[in-house]
Amino acid sequence: AMAAPSPAKSIGDPGITPLSPTHILKDAEQNEPAGHPFVVVVAIDFGTTSSGYAYAFTKEPECIHTMRRWEGGDPGVSNQKTPTTILLTPEKKFHSFGYAARDFYHDLDPTESKQWLYLEKFKMKLHTTANLSIDTDLHAANGKRVKALDIFAYALAFFKEQALKELSDQAGAEFDNADVRWVITVPAIWKMPAKQFMREAAYKAGLASRENPDQLIIALEPEAASIYCRKLRLHQMIDLGSKTSINGYSPTENVGAGMTQAKEHVRRNRQSRTFLVENVIGELWSELNEGDRYVVVDCGGGTVDLTVHQIRMPEGHLKELYKASGGPYGSIGIDYEFEKLLCKIFGQDFIDQFKIKRPAAWVDLMIAFESRKRAAAPDRTNPLNINLPFSFIDYYKKFRGHSVEHALRKSNVDFVKWSSQGMLRMNPDAMNALFKPTIDHIIQHLNELFDRPEVTDIKFLFLVGGFAESPLLQKAVQEMLQGRSRIIIPHDVGLTILKGAVLFGLDPSVIRVRRSPLTYGVGVLNRFVEGKHPPEKLLVKDGTRWCTDVFDTFIAADQSVALGETVKRSYTPARPSQQVIVIHVYCSEKESVGFISDPGVRKCGTLRLDVSGTESPAARREIQTLMQFGDTEIRAMAVDVATSRTVKASIDFLSQ
Repeated sequence: AMAAPSPAKSIGDPGITPLSPTHILKDAEQNEPAGHPFVVVVAIDFGTTSSGYAYAFTKEPECIHTMRRWEGGDPGVSNQKTPTTILLTPEKKFHSFGYAARDFYHDLDPTESKQWLYLEKFKMKLHTTANLSIDTDLHAANGKRVKALDIFAYALAFFKEQALKELSDQAGAEFDNADVRWVITVPAIWKMPAKQFMREAAYKAGLASRENPDQLIIALEPEAASIYCRKLRLHQMIDLGSKTSINGYSPTENVGAGMTQAKEHVRRNRQSRTFLVENVIGELWSELNEGDRYVVVDCGGGTVDLTVHQIRMPEGHLKELYKASGGPYGSIGIDYEFEKLLCKIFGQDFIDQFKIKRPAAWVDLMIAFESRKRAAAPDRTNPLNINLPFSFIDYYKKFRGHSVEHALRKSNVDFVKWSSQGMLRMNPDAMNALFKPTIDHIIQHLNELFDRPEVTDIKFLFLVGGFAESPLLQKAVQEMLQGRSRIIIPHDVGLTILKGAVLFGLDPSVIRVRRSPLTYGVGVLNRFVEGKHPPEKLLVKDGTRWCTDVFDTFIAADQSVALGETVKRSYTPARPSQQVIVIHVYCSEKESVGFISDPGVRKCGTLRLDVSGTESPAARREIQTLMQFGDTEIRAMAVDVATSRTVKASIDFLSQ
């Protein structure tokens, strides 16, 4: 069902026409001014399920400090991060974040807690919202709506305040935000609007400003992981590479044993929050040669991101070989399966009601599940017990008129029983079944990736992100690869991205080449060629026959772009007498685009250059258009060569 060919869109627009073939400027100078003025780099890992920050001073880049301990950690979940949960007062003002938000919300009286706004796992909304804008809403646990931008800005402002407070305490004097370079990590598979949304929220939170955008870098999570993995020493990781038994263990035992040792190692080092990154290339990395490829599989709470990198010598720069892929297959998928299981046993109507009427108890139940989820392992034989909150048992009896125990007996869900101590008893098979859909998605994705022609001879597979700690996932990846590449898991796998992001902030030039996620171009007029151009695009102006709506490509999707690279084109006004020259920038996910009216093409920026009252000595006025590809920002600029008048614009993906 193709739409009827659109009449020319730009009839009213005077328009521009290409003057010259493209040339790409390699501007090394304009990238990174030498000796950056920042005293410290602070990276924020804003995760779906948990978040944290880490920092390093530019004077001692080999010391990465992770944030102070949070109050109120969970039993069975030890890490440096805090849950990504936020609490607003009934007036929608920020109250608290993380464990503090959760505990305060939990202690509120049920009648009161209905008024407060509690949000968790809200980061996924940026991935799943199709037409994200500055006005996108989120829903709190009590069903009320709040602006997503406000919530993200509150969360970032909280981290800003915590980090600056810690830095000030260390320095013994007020630490100035101007001395900080901020790095925020986002999934590589996020679309441009979501990445831009994060930047907008950071501006709103005061981390950086539109006037000084370089104070903030938006880093891609798997890239950050990749940078950290280069520094790994052998004692800082587990190598699941060999299929043969190691010291008499079978490989699966090795998964468990290796992880236990790793946890012990991390526990011993936990007292010190400072990680020394030796300024060397790790042993593992020294086995990599020019052109070698490796895959980073970043398994977080919300998304799984797969990226293929290649080594470029001599400095060991990274080059992205294949555009990031993945999807919403993070560990929260397991929570949804657990919720589905509860609905099957107790009824969807009850669960929906319980979540609204007793939101704090529901949060408790999910926390109890979380710690048991972490105990799941391939070879586990004894059951996992999950505490049901008293108010769940109580409310169920009121709601249904019979007991929780009765419901479990009646539901005959396999492998889930009621224990006399008031717990749900899950046989390990039942727990493994909750993991299966999510792990199957990840494995299917890995299979598709490894089947691609670009993805051959992968030397290492780095498994990172919080979900990478799961022995069930490790075993599945091992079975899928069958020794095709070595699986490397860093010890502090949940902090890998955070530390890599700090290293990236200290030296952004380490990532040299990315793949453009979109095709960018501008709308132009070309001389009309009979037989080549569609007749409905014909426009006759002052006796000249033009083809309108032509999409003049600057860069195509999946093309390699060096960071900071500038692509330059020259145009001339179609009518010499034009006073204002308007250049529209368009983007599309398709690789080849013919016309700006093609399906899937959207306008993402406009440059208006006023040339009134000026003369151009040349017969044809030359207007240069430049596009510079930054971290998540793309800047466009138009220059009237005769007068050097210039306009700049940032490409905007959020305006609908």
